[in-house]
Amino acid sequence: MRVAGIMSGTSLDGVDVAIVDINGKRIKTVAFRSTPYPAAVRKAILNASTPAEISRLNFQLGEIYARAVLDTRIPLRTIDLIGCHGQTIYHESGRNTLQIGEAAVIAERTGIPVVSDFRPRDIAAGGKGAPLVPFVDEFLFRDPKHNRVALNIGGIANITFLPKRGKVIAFDTGPGNMVIDALVALHTRGKQRFDRGGRIAAKGEVNRKLLDELLADPYYKEKPPKSAGREQYGADFVQRMLHAKTNLITTATILTAATIAIGIERFAGACEELIVSGGGAHNPQIMAHLAAFLPKIAIATSADYGINVDAKEAVAFAILASRTWRRRPSNLPTATGAKRHVILGKISY
Repeated sequence: MRVAGIMSGTSLDGVDVAIVDINGKRIKTVAFRSTPYPAAVRKAILNASTPAEISRLNFQLGEIYARAVLDTRIPLRTIDLIGCHGQTIYHESGRNTLQIGEAAVIAERTGIPVVSDFRPRDIAAGGKGAPLVPFVDEFLFRDPKHNRVALNIGGIANITFLPKRGKVIAFDTGPGNMVIDALVALHTRGKQRFDRGGRIAAKGEVNRKLLDELLADPYYKEKPPKSAGREQYGADFVQRMLHAKTNLITTATILTAATIAIGIERFAGACEELIVSGGGAHNPQIMAHLAAFLPKIAIATSADYGINVDAKEAVAFAILASRTWRRRPSNLPTATGAKRHVILGKISY
């Protein structure tokens, strides 16, 4: 089965599309394309608040997602299904969630059935609606000989503990790139959207007082399942940081690595191998801090296991969509807190 997975995350970088051939446990990515959001669209997502704005954006994103699939240049006749995560507008963990990007538009423009809106069914079953990728982490990376953690550093950072034996544990550790990106945009007055190569962070020193203040957040001590989003680490969080005035990007970078390490040490202490994916895998400062915080753990990237670090989440939603199409559950109750396994998503033919 050939499935197009579409992902646009909390970092608002843009739209990732992975075209994936799925044959049992054999996964082959045949194409991957990442398309940045136009500045006006990114601004609209950040500012959408009224029903009219959200409704218009819902249909606009449907068009953007459809175009992103077309731009992979893979013939549509060869694609059996599309899985689209959509753009998260609001997520109140365990209570409600809203992802937009009208699936009917994608289906109409491509002529391909679309699975979308994956999170609400898990919440209806008593879960937090996130994280969903751990089901795929187990599918791709679990090994009977090694205790592993799969780490994705997107806007939010999340880990999946894959023990040799026993239950999988997964949760959001805290900020990934989201806070760093927002501070870089402020620092450069919009000329840069992220800290390329960690160069800005490398020039500063940690603001210890600010870091200690940020690490005092009780979220990091909470037991999983737990999830986070823009509601915790968006504009209000960044504004609270600005009082410190100096070394903010350096400190935010260390915060990302430190909270990941705290999550691993508290809840995945037997970890032997760390497999990193997401945009943060390209930031040598984050990776260096992780190595320093976790000296006994071997660190690799998902690319070492055949999965492009930027494509992993898009690949994940292709796999989740294939499960929905075959009427098979794909949430992981130990990760989301759901009372039972359920079939995720809605299908637009």
